[in-house]
Amino acid sequence: METNSLKRFDPASGLALAVLLAALFAADRYLLDGLSPYVRLLIVTSAINALLAASLNLVNGVTGLFSIGHAGFMACGAFLTAGTLAHFGRDGVLPVLWDMAGGLGATLVYTGILAAGGLLAVVASLIVGVPTLRLRGDYLAIATLGFGEIIRVLIVNTEKLGGARGLSVPVRYLVDDRLFPVLSVTILGIIFLYRLVHSNRGLSYFTVREDEVAARSIGISTTRTRIEAFVIGSFFAGVAGAMMGFTQTLVHPDSFQFLRSIEIVVMVVLGGLGSFTGAVSAAVLLTLLLEGLRSTPLQAPEWRLIIYALLLIVMMLFRPQGLLGRWEITSWWRSRRQGGAS
Repeated sequence: METNSLKRFDPASGLALAVLLAALFAADRYLLDGLSPYVRLLIVTSAINALLAASLNLVNGVTGLFSIGHAGFMACGAFLTAGTLAHFGRDGVLPVLWDMAGGLGATLVYTGILAAGGLLAVVASLIVGVPTLRLRGDYLAIATLGFGEIIRVLIVNTEKLGGARGLSVPVRYLVDDRLFPVLSVTILGIIFLYRLVHSNRGLSYFTVREDEVAARSIGISTTRTRIEAFVIGSFFAGVAGAMMGFTQTLVHPDSFQFLRSIEIVVMVVLGGLGSFTGAVSAAVLLTLLLEGLRSTPLQAPEWRLIIYALLLIVMMLFRPQGLLGRWEITSWWRSRRQGGAS
């Protein structure tokens, strides 16, 4: 694996990223106004799912853990956003900050709440991760599943968070009429995760996945590495949940049931464990597939479980390594450049 070119900040890459974000901002403001609200919401949902899949890929694909409680960490961010906007977004200082300085205030509030949602998920991940990440395989999966359900049940029984009714978000704080706030955070999050994994530090995640005995023999703390990957993945799940809170008028606890965690796992497995390109691609494809099923007789939730099961069975039979295996688009681009230079 090539890591030397990714160990330190590359000014050319930074400039390319800045140009990309600037172009995305300009396109969102001046070229994409004709998109319908439905199409915008579909793009936003795909972006949120892509970040979720990339964050779980760090845990399940790169580090080799088996977590199926990602929806619980997403719920932490979503309900922190919904609770903040519902209780403090109608009166007081929050509306003043949101309208301050021609959009600067909205940017600060948006960024601050996303960061807070991610940090709340980090706290939750430490609570579950420190005692359980010494477990292996099915035991770890059961522990993370139980913790995800605990979070959802706590939300259902907390009246300040809307209980079983969920929480309504004031319309003024919704950002789904603009693509840039969600797409920019998604792009930055995926780039961070990719560069982390393909840095010297990221080698420890792969080592723990491949052989924990060998990892310990060269001085890698396997428990600390597993917790670190789990916490970072949970942080971005919390950020994705917080973005969801800014895009929906109603945040409901039923959106974070066990099936939601399975959806994210399926995205990672279908894309190819360890491949961020595959996880993101599978997240977008499955989002579009599920949305397409709404106009067919297969729109019932029960059919989703059947479709997921069939997809996994077919994938395991004909391509057990996933759609892309461990292939990354950056590796292809690097090989093309080297081939052209030679």
